[in-house]
Amino acid sequence: MTAPLGWTPARLLYLVLGAAALALGLVGVVVPLLPTTPFLILAAFGFARSSPRLEAWLLTHPRFGPALRAWRNRQAIPPAAKRASALGMALGFCLFWAWRAPQASLLLLVAGMMLLVSAWIWTRPN
Repeated sequence: MTAPLGWTPARLLYLVLGAAALALGLVGVVVPLLPTTPFLILAAFGFARSSPRLEAWLLTHPRFGPALRAWRNRQAIPPAAKRASALGMALGFCLFWAWRAPQASLLLLVAGMMLLVSAWIWTRPN
C-alpha cells in the first residue's frame, strides 16, 4: 500500500503519534490519574508536523485550545491545572503507598520524582 501524495513516512508517523496522544488525552478526561494536557500537547506537536487541519482543530477547541495555546505561546500552565496536577500526584502517591506498600527506598524515589515534577510545574508561568 502506498501513502497518499505528499505523505512521507515521517509525516504518517507524526499523524499516528498525534492520534494516539489525542486518544490517551481523551481517556485522561474521564480517568482521574491519567493526565490530559501533556498528551494533548504531544498531539498538537504531532499534528503540527502532519496535519495542519487537525492541529487547527485542536488549538481552536473550546475546552482544550486555550491551555494548548498558552503552552505554545508562553509555556504557561493555568493555576487550575497546576492545582489539579498537584492533587493528582498526591492522590497517586497515597494510592501507591497504601496498595503497593513499597520499600522505603522506592517510596522515597517516587516521592522525589513527584516533587521534582511538581516543582517544575509550579515554576511555569500562569
